[in-house]
Amino acid sequence: MKNNYKLLPLLAGIALFASSCQKMDEPALGDYPSDSNPPGGPLKFYAAFDGTSGNGIRDAVDSIRANYPSENSLASVDGVSGKAFMGEAQKFVKYIKPNDFAGTAKAFTAACWYKRDGQTKNNSGTNGPEYLMSFKSNSGHWSGGSFLFFLEGNNAACAVKVMVADATNADSWMTWEGGNTIAGLLDNQWHHIAIVYNNTNSTTTLYIDGVPNAGVRTWGTHGDINFSDAKLTEFRVGAGPGTNYNSDDWLSSSFKGAIDQVRMYGTALTAPEVMALFTSRK
Repeated sequence: MKNNYKLLPLLAGIALFASSCQKMDEPALGDYPSDSNPPGGPLKFYAAFDGTSGNGIRDAVDSIRANYPSENSLASVDGVSGKAFMGEAQKFVKYIKPNDFAGTAKAFTAACWYKRDGQTKNNSGTNGPEYLMSFKSNSGHWSGGSFLFFLEGNNAACAVKVMVADATNADSWMTWEGGNTIAGLLDNQWHHIAIVYNNTNSTTTLYIDGVPNAGVRTWGTHGDINFSDAKLTEFRVGAGPGTNYNSDDWLSSSFKGAIDQVRMYGTALTAPEVMALFTSRK
């Protein structure tokens, strides 16, 4: 099982800590990964998807606070280390919240491993985006969400797109598209991807397999990220915030590849820390 303590010697200078959130129905004590970290630190959410019980709810537990998803009907498959979940059209893993991430984060890092082969598709089969994760919210933002993180394209040229909307619905798109698309992201191999927002300079850096992309994006002088925790209604792994699941609605599209080791930090990891996540493969 991929436990947080395995990263401690690798992430020198960063401790992996805990946070709080509503817990779903839990198995008996000892059936989920123990939280080996003291509360209050930067790692707010970590789902290794490593369970082998055959129960999608148990096997997708967030080990920071034993935060169980309210929905998961995805199949368990071999991951980059241990197990992962295989995405499919109209399905995703749904959590109430990523613990206290939205209420406490000023900067953030969103990271996961994924494996996808070929052109990304909408749920009905036409070309479109596929979401690694998103926040659904009732903020009144046009997207119905406050955080979108998705891939769009094929293995020759894949765009990476991130949208963040703050508590006032001020939003920013941070994208690597057009002449900045990236080759080799959809080659049916495991890749580590991380988005790092630094509130001290309002910049967003994309990391692929531990390596920072040269195209750093800036959100003016926005500063602290300022999510609205009260308006966040779902944290989705493997889908956008929309609800038109059986259509070509790009906001409702789900991921059709495998996803492993989803992490949300309430801080901007440094380049060596992101590289450690990649090299550890745990």
